[in-house]
Parts: sequence; C-alpha cells; structure tokens
Amino acid sequence: MTDNYRIALAGNPNAGKSTIFNALTGAHQHVGNWPGKTVEKKEGTCRCNGVEMEVVDLPGTYSLTAYSLEEVIARDFIIDTQPDVVVTVVDASNLERNLYLTLQILELGAPVVVALNMSDMAEGRGLEIDRDKLSRALQSPVIRTVASKGEGIEQIIKAVIKTGEGITTHDLAYTRRQGFVIDYGRDVEKEIASLEEVMDEAQDVRGHFPTRWLAIKLLEQDADILAKLESIDGGSALITAAQNSINHLTEIYGEDVDTIIADHRYGWINGLMREVLKKVGPDRLNISDRIDRVVTNRVLGIPIFLAMMWVVFKFTTDVAGPFLDWVDGVIGGPITNWVVAILGVVGLSGTWVESLFVDGIIAGVGGVLVFVPVLMALYLALAILEDSGYMARAAFVMDRLMHALGLHGKSFLPMIIGFGCTVPALYATRTLENEKDRILTGLLVPFMSCGARLPVYVLFATIFFPQNSGAVIFGLYLLGIVTAVALGMILKNTLFKTKEQSPFVMELPPYRLPTLKGIWIHMWERTGAFVRKAWTIILATSIVIWFLLAIPLGGGTFAEADVGESAFAKVNSAIAPIFSPLGFGDWEASGALVTGFVAKEVVVSTMAQVYEVEEAEEEIEPTTFVEDIVEIGATFVGAAVDTIKSIPLIVGVDLFEAEGEEELTDLMAAVGTSFEASSGGHGALAALAFLIFILIYTPCMVAVAAERQELGTKWMWFSIVGQLLLAWVMAFVVFQGGKLLGLG
Repeated sequence: MTDNYRIALAGNPNAGKSTIFNALTGAHQHVGNWPGKTVEKKEGTCRCNGVEMEVVDLPGTYSLTAYSLEEVIARDFIIDTQPDVVVTVVDASNLERNLYLTLQILELGAPVVVALNMSDMAEGRGLEIDRDKLSRALQSPVIRTVASKGEGIEQIIKAVIKTGEGITTHDLAYTRRQGFVIDYGRDVEKEIASLEEVMDEAQDVRGHFPTRWLAIKLLEQDADILAKLESIDGGSALITAAQNSINHLTEIYGEDVDTIIADHRYGWINGLMREVLKKVGPDRLNISDRIDRVVTNRVLGIPIFLAMMWVVFKFTTDVAGPFLDWVDGVIGGPITNWVVAILGVVGLSGTWVESLFVDGIIAGVGGVLVFVPVLMALYLALAILEDSGYMARAAFVMDRLMHALGLHGKSFLPMIIGFGCTVPALYATRTLENEKDRILTGLLVPFMSCGARLPVYVLFATIFFPQNSGAVIFGLYLLGIVTAVALGMILKNTLFKTKEQSPFVMELPPYRLPTLKGIWIHMWERTGAFVRKAWTIILATSIVIWFLLAIPLGGGTFAEADVGESAFAKVNSAIAPIFSPLGFGDWEASGALVTGFVAKEVVVSTMAQVYEVEEAEEEIEPTTFVEDIVEIGATFVGAAVDTIKSIPLIVGVDLFEAEGEEELTDLMAAVGTSFEASSGGHGALAALAFLIFILIYTPCMVAVAAERQELGTKWMWFSIVGQLLLAWVMAFVVFQGGKLLGLG
C-alpha cells in the first residue's frame, strides 16, 4: 500500500469538475499552464487519514478523440503519466451524454472512480439511477455526489484509496488490462485482434500505448496517434496493417470505421441507460428551463444582459468604494510612515533612497494596489455570473448579434473573458475551429475593456463625473462592445467578406447556486494574478519611471531637480503635441499613455509619480506601531459598514446624502487641474476623450505578444496600428465635437 496517490479529474464542461477539485484541494492548489501549451493547468493536494493525494484537474472535454488541444492534453496525461486513479465527473442529469468520455477512459485501461455529480438535480427531474447496476457495468465504483453542497466528497476519497490499493501491477493496468471491453461486432473485433498480433512483434509500440486501445485508435484514423507512431520503431508497419484493416471494414460496412465504432459506443450506452435509468413522475419543465424562457427570450434577452452588466459595474464602482478609500489610507498613512521610520533608523532619512521608496515604489505600486477592492468586486460579480450558469446564456443571447459580424455566439465567449483580461481571451479563441473566425474574434477581443483599465476609469470618473461615475464607466464598457460590433461589420464586408460561417452548437448548463468556496477561489486567482503583476511589472516600471524623473536634463542635482526638467518629462514632451487636439497634450498625460503599453494598471501609478503635489504642512502626532494597527482595524470596520450602506446605490438609493461629498485626494486634484489647463478649460471633455483613448488604444505588451502567437505577425501589427489610429480619431471627435457643441 502506498500513502501517496496521483489523481486525475476528468469530465465534460459544466459537469461540476472544478467544484469537486476545489472541495478536494481547498487552498492547497496552484494554477499554471500545461508544458508548452497555453491551456490552464490546475493542481492541488488532498490529505486524508495519513494519505496524500496529488490532484490534477484535466481540461473539460466531451471525448478523447483529439479534435481539440484540450482533448489531446487530457488523453496524453492519462497515457504518459498513468495516474493511480482517474475520477470521472459525470452530470447525473445528462448521464447518457456524459458517459461517452467515461467509456473512452475505461478503454485506456485506467482505474476509474465515477462521481455521479449533481444527483440532486437528476432526482428533482424525476430520474432514478441504479448505481449498483451502473457500477457493475462500468466495473468501477460509482459515487453519488452533490459537489456544490459538499455531499459525496468523503466517499470519493475513500473510493480512490480503495481503488488505488487494488492496483498491484500499475503499469500492467495501462497496457494489458482487459477488465472493461466493448464488443464492436465480429468484423471490427477480428481486425482489432489482428492489429494486436502485429503489436506483439513491435515491443517499442507496446511499451508506449495500451494495445487494444491503440488498435481502436488506428481504426478510427486518429491523426495524433498516427503522427506519434511514425517516430517509433515498428510504427510504420502497424500503420500499414491498420490501413489494410480499414479498407477491409469499409468494404463490408460501406461507411467510415470511426463512425461504426462511435455507433457501437453510443449503442452500448443506450442499452445501459435502459437498465440503470428510470423516469419517475410526469415530464415537466425544470427550474432552468423556466428561467431560460425569460433570460434567453428573443426580446428580453439583450436588455436583461445589459441590466446584468449595469448591476456589475454599479457594484464594482459604488459598493467597493469604501474599501478603496481604506486601502488608500493604509498605504498613504501607516505603511508610508513605517518605511520612512525604518529608513531613518538606518540613516537614510532625507536621501534619494527615501525618495525612491516613497515617491517611486510606494507611490507607483501603492497607487495601483489601492484599486484591488474594485477588482475584487468585479471578479466576485463575474464569478457569480459564471458559476451560476448565466454567462453561457449571455453567449447564447448574443448569437444573433454575432451573426451580423459573420461570427457566432461561441465567439462571444472570448469577448466575455476579455472583460477580465485580454491575454486569456486571445488564447480562448483557440476553441474556434475556423481560422478566419479565430482571427476576426482575436481582432475584436481587445475592445472588450479588461479589468486593468478599470482603475483608470474609476480615477477619472471620480474626478470629473462624481455624480455619474457608475454611468460613465458602464458607458465605456458599452462603447467597447459597440465599437467591436461596428468594426466587426466593416471587416466582415471587406477583409473577411468571403468567410463562411460555421454552425454554432452550445451547451446551456443548468442554473446552480454558486458556492462561497468556489467564488472565493475564482475571485482570488484573478485578483492574485493582478497583485503578482503589481510586485513584478508595475514595481519594475515604477522604479524605471522614478529614475527617469530623478535624472535632471535642465540643471539641478539627481533626485532633487524640478520634475518638469527630468528625462521623463523631456522625452514625453516630444510626443505630447500629438495629443494636443485631443485635449491632453501635456507630457504627464502622454507619459502615462506610453507606460500604459507595459500594463494598463501602470497609467495610474505613473500619474501618481509624475504629478508634483504640494501637500499642506500639517502637524502630525507620532503614533506607535500598536496604535497604527488599532487604527487600521477601526477604519476597516468603518469601511465594512459603509460598504453595506453602499449596496442600495445599485438601485439608486443613497444612504450617504446627509454625510456630504468627499474631498478629492491630492492626486485627483492635481489630475483635474492639469486636464483643465491642457484643454483650455474643458477638463471634463478632455477627461472623457482620455478615457476613450485608454479604452480603444493598443493593449498591453503581454496581450500584443499573445496576438502575435495566436493571430500571426501581420495581424498583430494590423491590430496595433489600427487601434492607435482608431483611438486617436475617436478621442478627437469627442473632444473637438464636444467643444463645437458647447459641452464640457
């Protein structure tokens, strides 16, 4: 018996696999990419009664037929790594469709535990599943689970340990295990046996793959397997033998062999369903069907989607506001004071080192970390919409609109992901089968406003549109969608005019009540990535900007010269005239846009560094460390109370009216003054033009690298140049048009 197991979780999309993974591993998990791939890889550990299990969450797939990158990754992991047990997560309410993947995994010879998930939903639909019969047929343990409620998780762990203990010759289980076999008919079985005999003469081939499974894959003409066999001794002879078998079977059946094999699998599953599945009570619409009658309605669908987005952005801007102020106070107060005190102890008080830490690192990184509560609110809202099943409906509702662009609803999924981050959204275009679909979708994805732009929106909306900040931010997100639609229609009728539309079939998972644990993990994964970026890219950029600001080109000493005479100011002054017609033609704003190419979050940190703010001289009584901690705790409680009071703001009820307006911070006041000066008194109009430029112009350098990888160099440059020109034109129209109309 071993005390360590490697477990793989496999299952169809929306079967609840990730919920089971989170329940098994909790906080003991990390996210990366599969080696050499852009597909996300989740791993974690589960400890129970002295047994440690390494759990790997395989990509969600409907089969192991290697039509997609996810299917190849899942199949290769099972073959190459040979996990001790594969837990196949099956949607009990869609048992017949989900079992196809389970059969393919069993044919690989893998030891399997079947998690019959969402059993409560199946029972609610009047479905009774005989788990004992199902277990005997699959020759594997079958566990009833409701992962969202934590039911069955302990039983899965026990079944995994018991199954793992029963495998005495692990390698043999993956090569010659004959416990589970589907009879494909006399003619096909004869050819399978013939190919296995050829394999007996090819030792290298036998060492790489399960023999019966390999014979079936060869008859299915699996392109990935054929390519791998070419490089193995004896592989070419086996491919030739397989082709002879295929020709023989084609003559007998008159159709493709892979179709014959798939028909036998579905026939086996259909027969099994007659034995193990019983319908109790009359057919009736379930809750998901009744909700979908409204949510996916042709008339109401899009207004409901827009209303959902409005709630998300009101929640993001209004409800998260108190914690934004709290983080700002903590960073600008106690943390800054502690750093200054430590530097004073080591004799660096008043030196350029203190300026580097306070004006460079804390002002830069801290200026971005202030917006962590805003991003957490955004990712919390998106996690609820995703885990509840609504996001799939959003793509379905947008299918008609996507058709106007020569695309389909499946292309809207990467765009939805783009509201979080452009980089994974670009990689998500790989799910589109047609190359021109991928390119066109990839060109439109950057117009979906990513979370990194949100801190800029919040800053400027608070300064220039304090009474309507939520509406302004919502309008920017909506403008991104409208711009993508308009641009898509233009491209459809020009560069992509001859493109054929591919059919769209999309699964609508049942509505579920999101779990607190699942929401927290999803929210923290995304926010954690932002925080890690703050300590890497933004930290490095802040230090570089500080040095450029510290280097005097117009006289003075290092770190003490006027910021307007610094190297940073001189370089950006050269390009500032380009933005003058847009209302923000000063070096501060142009410098922020240039550094925004590194990461959009850097726009705020750059402004926090370049604007010289004359702070009022105040007598501040020194505090002890304990007093600072107590103050941080007290203000946290106050922020929590204000957050609760902010919730009614979503529907327009303001509980803060009697408290008066908050004063602008020094940075906000400096930005407001600068934009008023550069625009000739049209500060609000210039700010709106600036926000539109931020929305439309070239995404960050990581996203550009992803464009090059996914779309190719030609389309990458098309995107870079095109977005820059479009951003300039749109900002110009807003500012100059607004001036002509007497606005702003």
